[in-house]
This record gives sequence, C-alpha cells and structure tokens, in this order.
Amino acid sequence: MSQFNAPFEIHVHGDLPLREDVAYEQIQEALKPLWQYAGARSLAAAAASSYEDEPGIRVDQEAHVLQICWTVAGDEDFRQTMEEACMGLNEISAAGAPLEVSFYDTEYDEEDPAEGEEARDDFVMFFVGPTPAAIMQTQRDLLVQDVVHVMERHFDASELGDVVGAIDQLFTQRFDALVNSMQLGRPPRGHGGSGHGGPRKPRHLH
Repeated sequence: MSQFNAPFEIHVHGDLPLREDVAYEQIQEALKPLWQYAGARSLAAAAASSYEDEPGIRVDQEAHVLQICWTVAGDEDFRQTMEEACMGLNEISAAGAPLEVSFYDTEYDEEDPAEGEEARDDFVMFFVGPTPAAIMQTQRDLLVQDVVHVMERHFDASELGDVVGAIDQLFTQRFDALVNSMQLGRPPRGHGGSGHGGPRKPRHLH
C-alpha cells in the first residue's frame, strides 16, 4: 500500500498478555502481516507509529505484554491483514484481549466538507486469545461493561442482574454451539460497528 495515496489512516490499539515463554522472534512472526503491510522488512523497522506521540508497537518484557498504539496508512484490505495477525497472536497470547482498529478518512476535509459529504471513518473490534473460551470471555466482559454503562444512566446497578444474566446465557449458547460443531480451533471473527453516518470522532491517542 502506497503511503501517498492511501484513503485511510488506520490506528490499532490494545494490550495483549503474552505467555512467559514467548520469544521476540515469535512475536515478530505473529505480527508479520502488520509489518509487511507497512512495507517493512522486520517488526523493528515498522514498530514506530506514523505519529511521534504514539508509542507504536512495543513489548514489555517484564510484564509480558504486547502494547500496540500504532498508526499506518492503508485501505479496506487492512481488515484481512488484521484477521491474519490475530490468528498468529492467538498462538502466543496468555489471555483474551480486544484490539481496536479505527479507520480515518484521509480525503475528508473536516473544516470545509463538500455538500452532503460524510467521512468514511469506521471502527472495528478484533478479539484474540489462547482459546475460543478466552476470546468469548473477553467479548462477554466488554459487552457487559458497555451495556451496564449505558443502562446505569436509567437504572441502579443492583437492578441489572437479569440483563447480565441474559448476556451470559447468549454467550453460553454460542460456546455450546462451537463445541457441538467441533470448530473450537476457529475463534470468532472480529466484530465492530460502522462509523458511518454520525459525527466524526477525533483520532484517539493513548
């Protein structure tokens, strides 16, 4: 992907717990789809973000955590690249974790937009983990957090037990379906909500 005509700035953000026995070479191999997409020949060459105030891709050796706050120029095909990277990260992860991917339309002029024009911004969540159960647990925890946050505007937290129970039941059914279909080796694909149609979100820095 040429850096000069890419329609999106793509920001990847998340912290992934790693197994204690994982070596740097394994991390580099797992992230190969990302650094190759950036046109680099190694993880080290691509680890810096497009923005100096973002830490990029780093490994906290003491805490055994892969930290990603990284922006790259790209197109819609980056979604497939993330799918491939997630498959590699599943192999070296110690626990489930979400990865946020934000697409920012580089051709949209926020200060002087054309009549009727909307930014093609988008936002997608990917989930990685050592097992499908770990991935689903992460998805469940994030959904409960989001739902409770919204509903606490109208209800006391003590009233939301049935809502949380219903979410747990949905995930139990999904996991049982995975077990029954013998697809435990295939974790769920990333899910996300479109950023189209609403006010443009600022590019988030962490």
